[in-house]
Amino acid sequence: LAGVGLLVWTFIPTPVEVDIAQVERAPMQVVVRQEGKTRVKDRYIISAPLAGELQRIELDEGDVVKAGQTVLARIIPSWPALLDARAYEEAEARVKAAEAALDRAGPEIARIEAQLEHSRKQYARRQELITDSAMSQQELEDAELAVKVAEAQLQSARAARRVAMFDLEQARAALRSVTSAATTRPEVFEIHSPIDGVVLRVLEENRRPVAPGTQILELGDVTKLEAEIDVLSRDAVKIRPGAKVYFDRWGGDEPLLGTVRKIEPSGFTKISALGVEEQRVNVIADIVMPEGINPPGDYFRVDARIVIWEEPDVLQVPSGALFRQGAHWAVYVIEDGRAVLRLVELGRMSGASAQVLNGLAEQDQVIVHPSDKVKDGVSVLPRAAN
Repeated sequence: LAGVGLLVWTFIPTPVEVDIAQVERAPMQVVVRQEGKTRVKDRYIISAPLAGELQRIELDEGDVVKAGQTVLARIIPSWPALLDARAYEEAEARVKAAEAALDRAGPEIARIEAQLEHSRKQYARRQELITDSAMSQQELEDAELAVKVAEAQLQSARAARRVAMFDLEQARAALRSVTSAATTRPEVFEIHSPIDGVVLRVLEENRRPVAPGTQILELGDVTKLEAEIDVLSRDAVKIRPGAKVYFDRWGGDEPLLGTVRKIEPSGFTKISALGVEEQRVNVIADIVMPEGINPPGDYFRVDARIVIWEEPDVLQVPSGALFRQGAHWAVYVIEDGRAVLRLVELGRMSGASAQVLNGLAEQDQVIVHPSDKVKDGVSVLPRAAN
């Protein structure tokens, strides 16, 4: 009898050890992942407003400048034999251009102020709804992010207006200098910084004659950054302005938040690391810098995750449990210790999981990365976790 029992036991199939996971409901995001680079959002090129002899620039890259205080450059205006009509007309045209730029700044500030007011009302409304459980935490965080982005845009617009006012003052001073140059000895013309920021580049360092419009310095505020992210053109069509962006591996412990401001309308060809030609498109995103955080600098590398879809409560299955069964997706579900083949209908797919529309229920156990030994109806044994 013992021998018969041993013989029967010998022919009983040994259960296949498998890794398992559980179907669950959780927040889900679908993102586009690409590398990007930071850049100063508002860059200012300081140019010579009049002809003359530029004195040696004493500033270096990285030097801090203060609006209206730091002298960026000194120019000794030319002393013409007679009043140059063309120089006068050029100086007068620069004054008109500066006036037009200042006029444009007002409506832009008004537009952003209205947008900020709307964002604040939306945020306040969602704060009230979340207390009644009628609003998810994710939606509240999105509204808060929209307020921060609008505030940053307003600061930038106001800074642009201050720069426009500075440019107008410089243009008028240059016009006065050109007008009086024929009759009085030219005085040193000083160019002051229009912003609080740093010197990004010194374009003309040595003493030399310059013509009007010669670029001398490039300034910027490194605390106000944006990111340039080049993505595949097929991914760019899925991205919308206002989409949330997470920036990883920028140098800090926590990801930085941002929002997509625009998707550039023209693409370009880029050769991938594998030598394949790809059509890519630049996506420009504003970065929201938390207080007390040392920001990355100009043209620093970041890893960007652009959110193209998200939901706070999604039934999802790990991607490792999915495989193709003809024209359909399928999984192995564990029922009474056996693997059962089941076809499923999927929705959105991220890298780690997929949205389940039909075929699975919450708490179902599925086999992850099933081997060739796993078949429909075979006995399985969940592998012990290490």
